[in-house]
Amino acid sequence: MLRSPLLNPTALAAAALTLNAFVWGVSWWPFRALQSLGLHPLWTTALIYTFALVCLGLVQPRAWRGFARHPELWWLLLAAGLTNVGFNWAVTVGDVVRVVLLFYLMPAWVVLLAWPLLGEKPTTGSLLRLTLALAGVVIVLKTPASPWPVPESLPDWLALMGGFCFALTNILLRRLNHTPSESRMLAMFAGGAVLASAAALVGLRLGVVTALPAPELAWLAWVLLISLAFLAGNFALQYGAAHLSASATSLIMLSEVVFASASSVLLGAGTLSTRTLIGGALILLASVLSVLSFRQPAGANPPGP
Repeated sequence: MLRSPLLNPTALAAAALTLNAFVWGVSWWPFRALQSLGLHPLWTTALIYTFALVCLGLVQPRAWRGFARHPELWWLLLAAGLTNVGFNWAVTVGDVVRVVLLFYLMPAWVVLLAWPLLGEKPTTGSLLRLTLALAGVVIVLKTPASPWPVPESLPDWLALMGGFCFALTNILLRRLNHTPSESRMLAMFAGGAVLASAAALVGLRLGVVTALPAPELAWLAWVLLISLAFLAGNFALQYGAAHLSASATSLIMLSEVVFASASSVLLGAGTLSTRTLIGGALILLASVLSVLSFRQPAGANPPGP
């Protein structure tokens, strides 16, 4: 009896990771839809991760005990929370292509963070990847109107901050590999809920974030749908990462850039200039080379942003 190739565990794992990348790649669209209904992306992020946190607490109640036993997970909470604050806010208000490329400046940040946090000294290869990534960013940021290639808007700064924290999150997952996996997931969900709520409250006082609107079926339904999509994407990531190598997982996850870029260009939320294409190619090349040279320990799955 012939077995369908679609039932092959490797194919299912690849499909699961592609689903996760798709969810994150097109997440800018529901975030913008919710903003048009009066819900700032920080409030959306806080609600989504509060929902995810409650679901995880019900399914894995022991995750709280593991979190309490390992106070170092607070650092993971902080890094993961700031990752979501930066990324979700940036893709809602900025050019999606530009934001995603700046966010995926992870190889450069990893080279800079791995030495003090993991004791991994930069190699010739890592310095080459750093140079490629930074060259790509210079090309993306340098415009005819700006004398220097520096971030010129809030989305630029948010994307760079989110990408830095994403790299820090991945390094902390490697460093905290001895902690229970469900507790690490709880820390990441709690980070999204707590940091987004705190940032929204601070932004509200400063006048840069609108108040949480009164409950309405329209935006509540959107929040529920995107929360379920993020949960499904996270479970898909856990399944896929458990059945494929770390390098294969990371390569497939880079398809998020393709999904985000293609969807945003088609729907008018992003642009593909020659400068962006060249700079983005260098950033992605640095990411691919980083993936091919990296061997991740078991259990330290890369998170979505």
